[in-house]
Amino acid sequence: MNLSSTIKSIQDIMRKDDGVDGDAQRLGQLTWMLFLKVFDQREEEWEDDDASYKSPLPEALRWRNWAANVPGVDGKKAPQKAASDIIGFVNNQLFPALKELEIPVFDVEKDNATSVALHKVIRGVFEDANNYMKSGTQLLAVIEKLEEAINFHDFKTRANIGDVYEQLLNDLRGAGNAGEFYTPRAITAFMADRVNPRLDKRETVMDPACGTGGFLTAAIDHLRNQITTKSSAEDKRAIEDLIRGIEKKQLPHLLCTTNMLLHGIDIPSQIEHKNTLGIGWNEWSANQKVDCIITNPPFGGYEDDTVGGDYPTDLKTRETADMFMALIIKKLLKENGRAAVVLPDGFLFGDGIKGTLKKLLLQECNLHTIIRLPKGVFAPYTTIKTNLLFFTKGARVDDGSEHFHTDTIWFYEHPYPAGYKSYSKTKPIRLEEFKPEQDWWGDESDDFASREENEFAWKVDFKSKREQAEAAAAPHWANAESLNNQASVLDNRIRDLRDSIKGVSDKSQRQSVEDDIEVLKTESEGLRLKARDAQAAGDRLYWPIFNLDESNPNKPQEESHDPDELLIKYKKLLGEIEETENQLKSELASALSHHFSDEEA
Repeated sequence: MNLSSTIKSIQDIMRKDDGVDGDAQRLGQLTWMLFLKVFDQREEEWEDDDASYKSPLPEALRWRNWAANVPGVDGKKAPQKAASDIIGFVNNQLFPALKELEIPVFDVEKDNATSVALHKVIRGVFEDANNYMKSGTQLLAVIEKLEEAINFHDFKTRANIGDVYEQLLNDLRGAGNAGEFYTPRAITAFMADRVNPRLDKRETVMDPACGTGGFLTAAIDHLRNQITTKSSAEDKRAIEDLIRGIEKKQLPHLLCTTNMLLHGIDIPSQIEHKNTLGIGWNEWSANQKVDCIITNPPFGGYEDDTVGGDYPTDLKTRETADMFMALIIKKLLKENGRAAVVLPDGFLFGDGIKGTLKKLLLQECNLHTIIRLPKGVFAPYTTIKTNLLFFTKGARVDDGSEHFHTDTIWFYEHPYPAGYKSYSKTKPIRLEEFKPEQDWWGDESDDFASREENEFAWKVDFKSKREQAEAAAAPHWANAESLNNQASVLDNRIRDLRDSIKGVSDKSQRQSVEDDIEVLKTESEGLRLKARDAQAAGDRLYWPIFNLDESNPNKPQEESHDPDELLIKYKKLLGEIEETENQLKSELASALSHHFSDEEA
């Protein structure tokens, strides 16, 4: 029986247990058991390598001493604990001890950093884990299946563990909103390949929303592929210190930790179980910045009101993907650091906070490439079209000017393979499909000089667009500034007049001044209103440059009857109509105001 079939049969066993209710609990149950099984087999390897190795687990709680089947007097393997005893053991001994596992004090002389880290990992993994099973018979049946099918000393089994994760992750999609943690392996591998973290430069890699660890395992594989016969033992050991992840939810965090163990990360203490967005804006320090970020932040979700309250005013939002982008740009990425982020179409064409974030991205980073993915890449969990954004953090500029690091943005529209109209569970996106992008990519060091436009690739001269928009908007903004300055002069005169009647008791004298104040207030308010209109007129000419929802100009436009695409087009058309109406109103109001001003003069 293959691993995927084993997992399915284990879940079928759990369905018979009265204590396990639904996919989420079945997955939670299976995952902590899988972790202990994997950890025990990794411990066997560590013991072989180092005779002095001491387990962080009490002897009675190690998988081999309570769960693993052992030969009986007849030579046949049998459970170590009776069905009547095992549930009590798990609930009353195993879980309480692991949840409160005592973490030793670090001692330089004892050189016990590894032990301290392993204790922390295990305690963190079981912090929110639960045993849901009530039937000892069913629990023993699950253990028997795990014992039969999973032997991680067998490298073929390790290579096929991806099948187990595919099964678990597909099931996660049906277990509430946890599907946001799944990214196809072809995408994770391609993004890691293009970001290209360098082992020789000891470049750190982070996924701040790491889920089950797909991007991190892709980065580990990419770093390991750089090891040659000339590499040192230190090169091999270094990989563990270069990988960092943060995950908010318990089940994906547990899966990620297990995934790291399977990928040879002996102490996955750098996989933190906490909410990245819940960390205070000013709590992030410079030494937490990394060289590379590869991530698919959950989009479409919202944090509660207690999260993100200390973000800068212009970046305040509760939408998760937007919050992650603000953090990546401002707090997580080193100068000259590289990032690849999966984002939906809504980020590309969105305005408001999304427009502000895109301006920040283009100012502080070189957004050099956007890979536009077709629909269905993340099917069936979502049909939303997504994009892969690749950017590099620019060097800091402190001359007070509004400097942009992005001049040119390249787009590449990833096509379906021949004969495909969409992707599906049986026809997922494959890594070899990205070979044309890899061949076309070029090198950022020469500003991608080798890139050429083709039927899928095109570029946008963002610098020219920006300069033209700024030139068109500048007169309106200058007019707005002038009007506001005139209003400020009047406001100062109002304050002077108010000061002049302090302590004045003569009613007629006070009334005369207050009448003058009312006239000036009306005039000031009129100027402020005109200034707002002028500012808005300039903004309408400027902010559309941050709409990055670019269509392929080299591809014949096909008429789509897809409801989602038609709705997007309809909304876009309504926005263009509204923008035109507002522009006409503004220009008409401006013309009329000049007309009446001339008449009054």
